[in-house]
Amino acid sequence: MQIKNWGFVFIVGVVLAVLSACGTGATEADGEETSSGEQQVLEMGTSADFPPFESLNEDGEFVGFDIDLAHEIAEELGYELEISDMNFDGLIGALQSNRVDMVLAGMSATEERQENVDFSPAYHHSGEMFITQEDSDITSIEDIEGKTVGVQLGTIQEEGAQALQEEYDFEIHAVDEATNIIQDLLTNRIDVGYMDTTVAEGYIEEQGLAGFEDPTEASPGMAIAFPKDSELQEDISAVIEQFLEDGTIAELEEKWELDEQ
Repeated sequence: MQIKNWGFVFIVGVVLAVLSACGTGATEADGEETSSGEQQVLEMGTSADFPPFESLNEDGEFVGFDIDLAHEIAEELGYELEISDMNFDGLIGALQSNRVDMVLAGMSATEERQENVDFSPAYHHSGEMFITQEDSDITSIEDIEGKTVGVQLGTIQEEGAQALQEEYDFEIHAVDEATNIIQDLLTNRIDVGYMDTTVAEGYIEEQGLAGFEDPTEASPGMAIAFPKDSELQEDISAVIEQFLEDGTIAELEEKWELDEQ
C-alpha cells in the first residue's frame, strides 16, 4: 500500500510540473522570458492583400508598413512576433475568440468596431479613393450613379459605400480581398473600385489605372485592434504614442511612401 501511495504522489508531481511548464500567452507575460529562457509570443492577425501596409513578397514573407511597425512594437516590449494571414472580415472574430493578441491591417477605428474590440491611438490617417480604368468616363462621384462599385468585405470602404448608396444609386460588389477589386475592374466585372487612398494610388501606378478622391468625408485613423479588456492594449498604446513622438512612425511612413492625410 505504501508503494502505491508513493506512485500516486509521483504521478501528481509530474502532472503539476507539466502544467507549470505550459505557456499562458503574451497577455500574461508582459514580454518577459519564460523560465526556459524563451520569449513570449505576440500573435498578430492581418490581411496580407493591402500594399503598402501588408502584403507577401515573392518569397512569401510578410512586408509593409504595418509589418514593420509590428516588429518595432515586439522588439520594444521584448516579444517574439508571429503573424497570421486571414481574410479582413474575419479579423474581428479572431480577436473576439482570442486566436490573436492584436490586429494590424490598415484597420480604421470606427465606432461600430469599438463596440466589439479596443483600439490603440491612431497611428496613420488616410482617405478613400475611387479607382477606374484609364479610359473610363467615371471621373467624379456623381458618375457612379447606376454603376457597380467594388469594395472589400468588412472594411470601412464597404461601410462608406453603403452610406453613399443613400444619395447615389449604384450596386455594391463586395469581395474578400483588395486584389480581387483590381481583377474585377480589369475584367469589367465592376465599373469602379472604392478603396484606401494610399493603396489605390499604388494600384493606379502599377496597373496604369485612373482614379479620383472621395470628397465626402475623411475616414477615422488606422489603429491597432485588441480583444476587449486586453492587458496588452495599454502597453502597446504607450509604445504607439512614443513612436509618434520620437519619429519612428514618421520614418516608416517615409520608407513606405505613405502620404499623411
